[in-house]
Amino acid sequence: MKADFICPKCGGHLSVGGFVIFSATNSKGEQGLILLSPHLGDYSKIIHPSFKILEKSKVSYFCPICGTDLVAHDIHVNMVHLTMIDEKSEKHDVYFSGIEGEFCTFKVSENVFEKYGAASSTYEQYFIARRI
Repeated sequence: MKADFICPKCGGHLSVGGFVIFSATNSKGEQGLILLSPHLGDYSKIIHPSFKILEKSKVSYFCPICGTDLVAHDIHVNMVHLTMIDEKSEKHDVYFSGIEGEFCTFKVSENVFEKYGAASSTYEQYFIARRI
């Protein structure tokens, strides 16, 4: 699936070279760049070897263009929010866990609710409550 990911605040395009790029801060306050797979449910990433992220630690994700913190406060403080434009030019909200190793992603729009990852059951209740 070919999709484009954009910042929900500034509308800047975050898809570069086959990855979705973020600036990030780890639990020690160190900063770096993270490149994530654009394929929902694929949790592969590229980071510089000196940018250490501990398993089960919170990572703060930011738009590398405008610097906006991408935390989805209206859903859960562990969820990161992006906008996705799919191959049919349809717009969806995408949320993923900012906790390292907690594999969960949601694709949400008016007619779509898809979940990916073993930890999706941890956060599904927050999305179901909003859809009722």
